[in-house]
Amino acid sequence: MSSTDPPPAMPGVSADQAHQPEEKWGPVVLTISNSVLPLEKLSPTPSSLDGMTQAVEDDLRNLGCNLIQTAGKLLKLPQVAMATGCVMFQRFFYSKSFVRYSMEVVAMGCVCLACKVEEAPRRARDVINVFHHIKQVRQGKPIKPVILDTEYISLKNNIIKAERRVLKELGFCVHIKHPHKLIVMYMQLLGYEQHDKFVQMSWNFMNDSLRTDGFVRYQPETIACACIYLSARKLGIPLPKKPSWYEILNVEEDDIRDCCYRIICLYQRSKPVQEELDKVVNSLKAALDDRRKQAREVASSVAAVDSPASQPSSPVRQVENTGGEEDRNSRSQERGQSRKRKKHKRERSHSGSDRDKKDKRDKKDKRDKKDKR
Repeated sequence: MSSTDPPPAMPGVSADQAHQPEEKWGPVVLTISNSVLPLEKLSPTPSSLDGMTQAVEDDLRNLGCNLIQTAGKLLKLPQVAMATGCVMFQRFFYSKSFVRYSMEVVAMGCVCLACKVEEAPRRARDVINVFHHIKQVRQGKPIKPVILDTEYISLKNNIIKAERRVLKELGFCVHIKHPHKLIVMYMQLLGYEQHDKFVQMSWNFMNDSLRTDGFVRYQPETIACACIYLSARKLGIPLPKKPSWYEILNVEEDDIRDCCYRIICLYQRSKPVQEELDKVVNSLKAALDDRRKQAREVASSVAAVDSPASQPSSPVRQVENTGGEEDRNSRSQERGQSRKRKKHKRERSHSGSDRDKKDKRDKKDKRDKKDKR
């Protein structure tokens, strides 16, 4: 076969199908760096659009991640599973509002999802029991088991729905690169891997930073360098400056300082109280419901005015004030004449029927007389 001959057709494929152009699809990018959000998504947050202050939102993020970490310890989860749950919790509430979604239910859903991602599965019932236990301990109530009633079934279904909703909002990009291993590697690079106090303090800063939004703002390398930087400043340990140790790791100093600032602000804030935060969220929910109700009323009123059902089915007679009385009188006269014609027809019909009856009687009498003869 020469080079100018067309390629042979595939068996079972027509010539038209063989010459159709190939369909091109858009690329789907699934990378670990997707956990870092762009600046336009970081501000304003969905919660702030619903009227929540930044302080309340930070307290809710802190409290939610604290619940995830405490529950992970009681469930005996690995540290990487707790870290994954915290990062997914932070990322989710940059897509959705705390006013519209329950913080506690989403935290339970993140724990269940993180357990599956990190191959340490736990039952939804165990997660509910642990969160119920934490709530009782913090409120100072006597420890009681969870009652398996309709409320428990509804909560379990809500957790499953929250787990699916988190997956959807994150675009199924749930594999996260954590900086914990990077701390050990960087310590070996700096020659402080045998300094247990230095390593442990950096590790503690890393775990505490999970309660901030640093993991959705910076790469894991930046967070690891910030934790090492904080620990070195606190312990008074010198680090290389010429060249700077973080420049070798391709990390900028401004990012390290900003990440350190967010971690320090976490320690300076007062401990969040869940009951007070719940009151704030409930008031914002009530205001949101009122706005929705007013919007529905306005929409229904506009629809009622503009709907075809509200328009007359026939043209409206526009009667002028000067000739209105005359038109009404003429219509009344027409109705009277029509009544008279109907009455006359009825009388004629009755009279006709009487004549027929009389004729029948006369004929019958004649027949009777003939029979007698």
